[in-house]
Amino acid sequence: MESREDTSLPARSREVARILTAVGVTGQVRELTDSTRTAAEAAAALNCDVGAIANSLVFISDDEPVLVLTSGRHKVDTAALATRWNRGPLRRATPDQVRQATGQAIGGVAPVGHPGVLPTVVDAALTDYPQLWAAAGTPRTVFPTTVDELLRLTGGLLLPVGP
Repeated sequence: MESREDTSLPARSREVARILTAVGVTGQVRELTDSTRTAAEAAAALNCDVGAIANSLVFISDDEPVLVLTSGRHKVDTAALATRWNRGPLRRATPDQVRQATGQAIGGVAPVGHPGVLPTVVDAALTDYPQLWAAAGTPRTVFPTTVDELLRLTGGLLLPVGP
């Protein structure tokens, strides 16, 4: 696994790094040579458990985009999560809707750096891991984080998102 310094990061990842630094996150954004587009790819590139990958998934609920930061070890149970979150049905956003809501492409959506604040849920399963990895704006950039940081960064709610 190779990484590059912030000055050589892609523009979207530099913006994510700037935000993380501004709010006191100490983990550095890294650009990897291997793809991190999927949780399995990210876990392999980082040599960590797939459950420690915090996937950023965008859904549409009540006619607005919402962000779900889920553990890579399972899929989101959209019906159960909508009920727990007290929202209307959740449907996966299209690639165009993801880019419009976040300014980032599927496979690289970071928890921060979006044009506006997205209602967010952080998967309770992520509490099983002392260190997490989240995308940093592109499919090859990541940063280390924790559940507490994700909650603070996003203003999100901690809820179970699996079945």
